[in-house]
Amino acid sequence: MVTIEEALRIIEDQNISLKSESKPLEGALGFALSTNTVSPFDVPEFDNSAMDGYALCGLYQEYQLVGEVAAGDSKDIKLQDGEAVRIFTGAKVPNNATAVMMQEKTSVTDSTLFLDEMPKVGQNIRKRGGQLTEGQTVFEKGHILNPPSLALMGSLGLSQLEVFSRPRVNIITTGNELVKPGEPKTEGQIYESNSYAISGALEQFGFQHHQKTQIRDDFEATKAGIKTALESCDVLIISGGISVGDYDFVKQSLDDNGVNELFYKVFQKPGKPLYFGRKDNQFVFALPGNPASSLTCFYVYVLPLLQKLSGYGSYGLASYQFPIKHAYENRFGRPSFLKATVVDGKVEILDGQGSSMIQSMAKGNALAFVDDGEVLKEGDLVRCKLIS
Repeated sequence: MVTIEEALRIIEDQNISLKSESKPLEGALGFALSTNTVSPFDVPEFDNSAMDGYALCGLYQEYQLVGEVAAGDSKDIKLQDGEAVRIFTGAKVPNNATAVMMQEKTSVTDSTLFLDEMPKVGQNIRKRGGQLTEGQTVFEKGHILNPPSLALMGSLGLSQLEVFSRPRVNIITTGNELVKPGEPKTEGQIYESNSYAISGALEQFGFQHHQKTQIRDDFEATKAGIKTALESCDVLIISGGISVGDYDFVKQSLDDNGVNELFYKVFQKPGKPLYFGRKDNQFVFALPGNPASSLTCFYVYVLPLLQKLSGYGSYGLASYQFPIKHAYENRFGRPSFLKATVVDGKVEILDGQGSSMIQSMAKGNALAFVDDGEVLKEGDLVRCKLIS
């Protein structure tokens, strides 16, 4: 058995070979860049107006209007001293323009423009190269593409981006008692739910499962199912069958399929019977079958590895400290990840901490970490991983 810190360190220390691919701009959200990106030209490429108004030549309060420039116009207007043109946001400013005055501070009579105040040199003009210059690094390798990133890449005319590939993930659930939702069940059976939690959690963070399989508690079927799943994935997530009961065949099946155990069992609650192994460049997590345990182990251990395999520079859920709303004592005998909710900057430990209880987890938005035997008073700070 290992500690939480040891388990996380083992995952962090895995040597991996990252894969890369070319991704269309519209499908690159959440991917990490596999190369540095440099600007192919100045941004903006030309001086342009920051607002609707008038481009002015010289510093006066009265000008002669001589034309108009709309956004997208390519015409090159040369102003004489004391002249102005009507101009719109984003339009190219005449080369010898001194300033742009917003239209709200102007009035026009016939072809004469009057200003309510004196203009200032460079006012409301977005200068060429003011954001980026040609050849300047835009984003470094490893940058995770968010919506503003995609907007900037699009403004640079880049339709294809070089990114790190995301790992292919397969899911196996085990258990004779499991029935798919929507199908009839008999007494003693339950509806299978863990695969939906795991696939949903994958999707929550931008990952997808490639294949999902349900296997009965049978040694040969488990061994064959794992063998097949390993043929088409980078990461295999197994739910159930990893404890020490008479019908728990996952660990022996992994051994027989050549998976090297890296750790088995973690001193924690929930999720003590957690397995992590490796076969060449493939990784396997065998999660406990109880729903809350399974999902907790995904958030704490599986997610960081998936992000590492995707070229992310930092891994795991965002962690913060919040004051607790009430007194609490951890009497579980192990360090615990507790279902919790954070509201208005304070954390509340929820009822229903049993490993099989998923409703409280669905109502919460955080996992609060409380050490073995730790006694908390109202207002004490608690480490929390935000899950939504």
